[in-house]
Amino acid sequence: MITGELKNRIDGLWDVFAAGGLVNPLDVIEQITYLMFIRDLDDTDNLRAREAIMLGIPHKSIFADRVTVGDREVDGQQLKWSVFHDFPAGKMYATVQELVFPFIKNLHADKESAYSKYMDDAIFKIPTPLLLDKIVTALDDIYTQMAEIKDSDIRGDVYEYLLSKISQSGLNGQFRTPRHIIRMMVELMDPGADEVICDPACGTSGFLVSAGDYLKEKRREEIFYNREKKEHYMNSMFHGYDMDRTMLRIGAMNMMTHGVDNPCIEYRDSLSDQNPDRDRYSLILANPPFKGSLDYDIVSTDLLRVCKTKKTELLFLALFLRMLRVGGRCACIVPDGVLFGSSASHKAIRKTLIEENRLEAVISMPSGVFKPYAGVSTGILIFTKTGYGGTDRVWFYDMQADGFTLDDKRTPTKENDIPDIVARFRSLKSVGDGALDVPFDEANNPRTVKSFLVPKSEIVENNYDLSINKYKKTEYKPVEYPSTTELMKELHELEREITQGLAELEEML
Repeated sequence: MITGELKNRIDGLWDVFAAGGLVNPLDVIEQITYLMFIRDLDDTDNLRAREAIMLGIPHKSIFADRVTVGDREVDGQQLKWSVFHDFPAGKMYATVQELVFPFIKNLHADKESAYSKYMDDAIFKIPTPLLLDKIVTALDDIYTQMAEIKDSDIRGDVYEYLLSKISQSGLNGQFRTPRHIIRMMVELMDPGADEVICDPACGTSGFLVSAGDYLKEKRREEIFYNREKKEHYMNSMFHGYDMDRTMLRIGAMNMMTHGVDNPCIEYRDSLSDQNPDRDRYSLILANPPFKGSLDYDIVSTDLLRVCKTKKTELLFLALFLRMLRVGGRCACIVPDGVLFGSSASHKAIRKTLIEENRLEAVISMPSGVFKPYAGVSTGILIFTKTGYGGTDRVWFYDMQADGFTLDDKRTPTKENDIPDIVARFRSLKSVGDGALDVPFDEANNPRTVKSFLVPKSEIVENNYDLSINKYKKTEYKPVEYPSTTELMKELHELEREITQGLAELEEML
């Protein structure tokens, strides 16, 4: 969550755009993203150069001595942010408009790549040199502030705050899944080096970026010291689909600046017949849109066979099952209604998850998690596609805190269930793998605590209801109150003190 000085600087940058005549929030976000990408290219190139020197391997800068831009050859150094940001306003504007922007549009050699496809129709819309100069200066200040915060998620938080401007303007209603919730879901799934990961409603690729960062942290040697696995990581591990070209552009740039050369980020209506994917992915991470109802005509008939409904949240669950290969896993966010809805479609999809696949966990999240952008109550479903069943018991967790207050301010607090959720879920997996000395005994937890296991038979008896309130028991502790005689005695004593006080006050008058 962006607060304090950084928030003020971003708001100030937004005001600079408005003063310069750019008021459409989507246009503003696009232009900011392009400029942040240009700046990040410089930082990333310098970082890779330093790493190459440390490892004693050659490095070819993308800003080589001579760079081809269109039909011209120019000095590549002048395309670097650290160089052109010191130019006078007129020269800076000409350099960015005529050289830097065409350079980034054609940066990727593969013209069929996600980056090339979505940058092809990108337009530089900043109208004047003076406005560009103010924006560049403001962005430098923002990056300085970001560096002082020293938070690995700060870039994602900046994007989240920028996208909140869309929601506040009443356009598109888009909001991002909080970084720490995404990270929790990635840690719960613990992706491996051979995964094929998909987010069918990827937006700006937050889940894919987080999964990539996690793999860099936990599987660095396994992936980057193996040519085939590194090739897979760079070119065929990450897949994302969305219907908003602006989000796809931001997503493609986001992945590239996080070190993934060629992610598969495509324009696609995942719920329609445009999506041919079946039995393809080993891991799906998603927070699909909950935008109400769709027309049957635009929904794939395969999905309607599983769950005849117009509700997107139910159709996406059916889609995940279709897209996963056997043994593939999914962690997805759903609105609470999916867990306990009484319609035939709600029951059908829950029955499919439990009877035909292996439902592993239901994590109930407090309604404040998505504030200030939305107050919807949500949960996380974790399941494995088996095609033959396998659910014997389901782990429930009642998350009550996520490290931030649950009001619109979302300020950091000490109360945070996320580390406990990850540790307990991994403990369950360890028990399943036959590990000894597991620190948690979830099987014997009473239902009065935050986490416990519920057998499949009990869930079936309750019409496949997955609401945690259906199974959690409230522990009532007897409270002893004073007797009526004691209360009356206290009231008389208070009355005496009041009378005495009034008498003393009258004497003073």
